[in-house]
Amino acid sequence: MSIATNPKDAKITLGPLLFNWANDKRRDLYFRVADEAEIDTVVLGEVVCSKRTPFLLKLWPEVIERLRAGGKEVIMSTQALILSSREMNWMRDTVAPEDLTYEANDIAVADMLKGRKHMIGPMMNVYNEGTLATLAAGGADRVCLPFEMSGETMAVLAKSGIMDVEAFVYGRMPLAIAARCYHARAHNVPKDNCRYVCNLDNDGMTVDTMDGKPFLTVNGTQTMSYTVSNLAAEIPKFLEMGVKSFRISPHDVDIVHVAKLFRGVIDGDIEPQQLLDETDGIVDGAPNSNGFFYDAEGLKYKTQKTAE
Repeated sequence: MSIATNPKDAKITLGPLLFNWANDKRRDLYFRVADEAEIDTVVLGEVVCSKRTPFLLKLWPEVIERLRAGGKEVIMSTQALILSSREMNWMRDTVAPEDLTYEANDIAVADMLKGRKHMIGPMMNVYNEGTLATLAAGGADRVCLPFEMSGETMAVLAKSGIMDVEAFVYGRMPLAIAARCYHARAHNVPKDNCRYVCNLDNDGMTVDTMDGKPFLTVNGTQTMSYTVSNLAAEIPKFLEMGVKSFRISPHDVDIVHVAKLFRGVIDGDIEPQQLLDETDGIVDGAPNSNGFFYDAEGLKYKTQKTAE
């Protein structure tokens, strides 16, 4: 029996906004997604820094209501790094309501959700069937696989049938997260009084090498790729291996149009190259990349011919 996913059954997910946008800008994004976007699932929540969370609490109820009215599934994500008992208690409070589905990005949160239906986010280290099976036993029924995973490994996990698999197919890739805030450091302010300087860079702050070449992106405590992972050309392979949904990450671009392009590629109505051409460089001039899929350096872009 074939495990391939029928394109008509494939879903598009909008991942959590990783950057520190003003509430009005954030609200406008989600309202437009609710009303216009060919997106099936929207993941909300603060993943990077707990200091940003209080500003968002009043925003979520109206956003959730609008998204649900637009026919979107809503999932609330959680922090990728929990640093204190205060943050641990905050996460317990976050996942306490049972009228939402949650995404765990830390094993502690996955334990809090044990026995309840939930999904596993791409910040979790899920690299083999044993880990998938353990998480499934705790109630997880869906996983967005890590950004740096090769296509070969993704195929093994997707074909295992242990839980539904989602692939991250568009956006700057989170590579690491730490207790230190690099954004604050760059602006010569302490982390405890950071003045939220991360809100100065809607798609993160570019880090150059000593010879002036853009290399990485800083987003508060998070280190991200400079390049934009774009796996449009790999979508037929994902469908063949049984991937159920495709995640795009919000950036300060026309994400509704980006989602429409990906929907077209999934349905076979748009050639992947059209999507690649239209999106190349739209995030701070950064090029597309897909190296991790081919078990190569993540910043590279490999065509089908060079990958063989």
